[in-house]
Amino acid sequence: MVSAGRHDTRNMAELQLYDKLLTLPLFQGMSKDELSHVVAHIKLGFEKFAAQETLVQAGDSCDHLTFVLNGEVEVHATADDQGYELTESLPSPMVIQPQHLFGLVQRHSRTFTAHTDCSTLQLRKEEVGKLIRQSAIFRINLLNLLSTQSQRLLHRPWQPVPPSLASRIASFLASHCLQPTGEKHFKIKMTRLAEELNDSRLDISHALNHLQKQGLLILSRGKIDVPDMEKLLLDTGGSL
Repeated sequence: MVSAGRHDTRNMAELQLYDKLLTLPLFQGMSKDELSHVVAHIKLGFEKFAAQETLVQAGDSCDHLTFVLNGEVEVHATADDQGYELTESLPSPMVIQPQHLFGLVQRHSRTFTAHTDCSTLQLRKEEVGKLIRQSAIFRINLLNLLSTQSQRLLHRPWQPVPPSLASRIASFLASHCLQPTGEKHFKIKMTRLAEELNDSRLDISHALNHLQKQGLLILSRGKIDVPDMEKLLLDTGGSL
């Protein structure tokens, strides 16, 4: 016979798990009964990562969904020719690259590292398939998430060209970020940035130094640090 104390503890743990699941974009809108079914019939894998441990490595097979429940994650991305790099920090809760679970390339394109201690929930592809078949809410949430990403990418080529070199620089930097907010760190040479923007190195240098004087970015050898990407976009008139 289960004691009242143990029963209360189990109920509290279940409520905490339900609350945590409801913070995740793919579970939002589910009722307590549906969440109970998920917990009872879907295999949920929980794992903790200490700061600096790798959650996902670029090139790894994407055979499961990883949800970051708490903590902060550092994301690292590199150009296909290794010519420049980006590092950004993202808060939880979040799901790591769900668009790579299906489709042409089922491998992760960025490396996700624990910036602080992190807790994660993992759903293997087979379990995701079960949820897609059994839960209309999960299915709609997943479709909404993937559709939103697709619509943003398809709309990007139709946006007006940014009016100034400063705004073109801001737009180029922001276009490589998962979230256009917060602190970003780029490793890129001025010559490469000039090639990407089809401009001269001298003009790029003048524009970057002007942005640094405005406090919108910090320059060092081969590096551009952006304290606040959203402010850089707003102040320069850049776009995504």
